[in-house]
Amino acid sequence: MATRHTRLGARPRGLARSRQPSRLIAGVAALSMLAGCSLIQQGGDRGPDATTSTASSQGTTTATSTPMAQGAPAGLETYYSQSLEWSTCESLFECTTLTVPIDYAEPDGATIGIAVLRAKAKSGKAQGSLLVNPGGPGGSGVDYAMAAGVVVSPPVRAAFDVVGFDPRGVARSAPITCLTDEQLDALMGSDPTPDDAAEEKAGEDLIKGFAQACQTNAPQLVGHVSTVEAAKDMDVLRAALGEETLTYLGASYGTFLGATYAALFPDRVGRLVLDGAIDPNLTALEMGLGQASGFERATRAYVEDCVAGGDCPLGSDVDSAMKWIPAFLTRLDSQPLPVKGDKVTELNEAWGMWGVVVAMYSQDFWPILTQALRLAQEGDGTMLMFLANTYASRGSDGTYDGNGMQAIYAVNCLDRPAEEGAKDLDSEAVRQQFEQASPTWGRYLSGDGACEYWPAKAEETITDYSAAGAAPIVVVGTTRDPATPHEWAVKLAQTLDSGVLISYEGDGHTAYGRSNDCVDDAVDAYLLKGTVPKDGLTC
Repeated sequence: MATRHTRLGARPRGLARSRQPSRLIAGVAALSMLAGCSLIQQGGDRGPDATTSTASSQGTTTATSTPMAQGAPAGLETYYSQSLEWSTCESLFECTTLTVPIDYAEPDGATIGIAVLRAKAKSGKAQGSLLVNPGGPGGSGVDYAMAAGVVVSPPVRAAFDVVGFDPRGVARSAPITCLTDEQLDALMGSDPTPDDAAEEKAGEDLIKGFAQACQTNAPQLVGHVSTVEAAKDMDVLRAALGEETLTYLGASYGTFLGATYAALFPDRVGRLVLDGAIDPNLTALEMGLGQASGFERATRAYVEDCVAGGDCPLGSDVDSAMKWIPAFLTRLDSQPLPVKGDKVTELNEAWGMWGVVVAMYSQDFWPILTQALRLAQEGDGTMLMFLANTYASRGSDGTYDGNGMQAIYAVNCLDRPAEEGAKDLDSEAVRQQFEQASPTWGRYLSGDGACEYWPAKAEETITDYSAAGAAPIVVVGTTRDPATPHEWAVKLAQTLDSGVLISYEGDGHTAYGRSNDCVDDAVDAYLLKGTVPKDGLTC
């Protein structure tokens, strides 16, 4: 078995959460209205004795004495005392840049700028700042905050300044960009199920080359884009916003970021909502197996819906239709389908896989997938390639919107590095374990991916996620969530000393804003009034 490079993001980039299908489909193309840049600053002039920090067209930060700096970790006082200077961007929003050290162990060293966007409270009088993160890892919090009108409910939108930031290494915040668009096409489109030694070597060379390119193109950041460091950035941002505690809504990977924040700063936890939760104690192998089971469950739900609707291109009964999907993907390996109007001219197994898998994130995509598969049966892979592009945030001209498909590796490989005996993860026994968990997707998810070759390790890890002493933390899970299975939400709520679980009985990824009033009302009441939902609430 060759080393797999497949990584299913906890949320496909650019997939906006919505309250109606039309908004979701409109939000598929990731927002890119801002064109700010973040520079890595060298040397000690940005350390604790500095009086100014990084400046950009999105705003500046200056060091002043603020009450928030009083609780700063030693050596980080200047970062915590930043006074953010906001400037208008795209007419509707305010933007700025937060300065943070690349390495928190060396606060006098090089720094980076973190891009921040604020959508002011609709009421005109905010009760505070609500930080948001859309997941990934690799999703842009700046873009997410620009979509505040669909990310949160109208009452929450009216009451809070919705603040999003691009985590370090992502989008506008010193993005890690290892490959050209053409090279990324080669990686995304490489054979996920090699048939012989030559194909295995070709795939392994690609992922080795990717890891080496990251080391070459981002040597300072390749070991400093971990979730622990992003959570520390978030606490600096909290202080710079003048908030004594953090109010936060994290979706998907954003729940891991939120849980990490709570573990590091339990006394600064305000009202945290973690939707589409990740169990932070999972190993890379356990996460892969969990996603394999989750996507299999979601695929069966899609197939059941397709068959029940009649005239399903997959077949007339669920079991045969389930077998049709992997058989179809296998055929694409030797018989790719033509694609019109795209730089990729043939839909192979890899691109077909991405096209099918993205539809599992939301049932609103199911009719599109059904039509794409019907066209594929007629010999046209164009619509399925459109869906694959949706997953990858890729245009038909071959350009990628942002660096999400690269940042996901950079962050994951620091958070969950290759385990001891990584080669064993590509063994026949492990492969069978994955295929038992998911006959459809197991073969794509087994293995340890690029992390076996990642050139750096995280400097700090967390072993205790209980967040003892934190205020109540609301954890939301969807029973048939493909990317973050419901079992993970249960485990996270149990791990957190103050965890409170809300379960949504339904399909798709995440629940708040896309499920029902029961979930929305409970989350809104907590964010707006601090009313803690009943633990174990089922909607």
